[in-house]
Amino acid sequence: MKILIGLLIIALGAFCQSSSYVPINKIKSWSWESYWIVQGVFAWLVFPLLGALLAVPAGESLFALYAANPAATLKTIFFGALWGVGGLTFGLSMRYLGVALGQSIALGTCAGLGTILTPVFTGNTSDLTAPVVVGVVVTLIGIAIIGYAGALKTKDVGDDAKSAVKDFNFGKGIFVALLAGFMSACFAIGLGFGQDLAWNATPDIFRSLPATLLVTFGGFLTNACYCFYQNTRNKTWGDYGKGSLWGNNIVFCCLAGLLWYSQFFGLSLGKGFLTEAPVLLAFSWCILQSLNVTFSNVWGIILKEWKGCTKKTVTVLVAGLLVLIVSSFLPQLL
Repeated sequence: MKILIGLLIIALGAFCQSSSYVPINKIKSWSWESYWIVQGVFAWLVFPLLGALLAVPAGESLFALYAANPAATLKTIFFGALWGVGGLTFGLSMRYLGVALGQSIALGTCAGLGTILTPVFTGNTSDLTAPVVVGVVVTLIGIAIIGYAGALKTKDVGDDAKSAVKDFNFGKGIFVALLAGFMSACFAIGLGFGQDLAWNATPDIFRSLPATLLVTFGGFLTNACYCFYQNTRNKTWGDYGKGSLWGNNIVFCCLAGLLWYSQFFGLSLGKGFLTEAPVLLAFSWCILQSLNVTFSNVWGIILKEWKGCTKKTVTVLVAGLLVLIVSSFLPQLL
């Protein structure tokens, strides 16, 4: 029962993350770089800080913890900064491919590489058991199938794809999504280096939240540099001065940030229930990303991003999703 509860919590977080790009569609008259950094303030600073504070026992200090572990802290922030590059390109993958296909390719790549590379970088290669590796391989197969469905989609709908995705560009989008997935895997590596940044009294369900804050802080720095550069280059600093828009835009940026952060809050809570299932615990990152892909395609269907596709294309898409769902539970069955 504890394992089921843990998986359901992770699934809920994945659903929230996959929904986080829906509020962005409600943001009015701001350039991409402006709304991206504003929602990032909530997603990468405000809510991660609130989450990390839940892990702090009475009489302790979060920042004293970081100061007492400088090596782990700096490594976690460094990989967070690398993940920030993935965050930037992840947003662009949504722009060029849409919510469904963009998240599928980026998150699938992130799922496999994050699960494999984290034990390698942190020296915990014993976590790479045969069931975990098999689960990763099956996940990547599912992503490849979904990528094929995306290629079929471009043939089915042609220029009509732009009606659902304004800047649709399959070739550019695939490249950006793969880069996003590769760099986004650094989030999992950062969490690996920060796994001991907690107190003995910290409940298991909150244990990874202090490290999560450091990773997202590193990502915020990368994104802020790029977005402010784009504000200067595109002369969009005036977006922040449109006072009449702040009421609407800040609400939807905050909602997008909350939904996005929910995936890692849910991951921390869910892992707290998986302590008796070490295989699923090692595979939890892949489970989260696979479920993110599944739910993002649900939103893609709702947003009519697959409208006009043939039965064959939809069948291939559904097959890829089923493979991903199976991959989430397969390691525990082996």
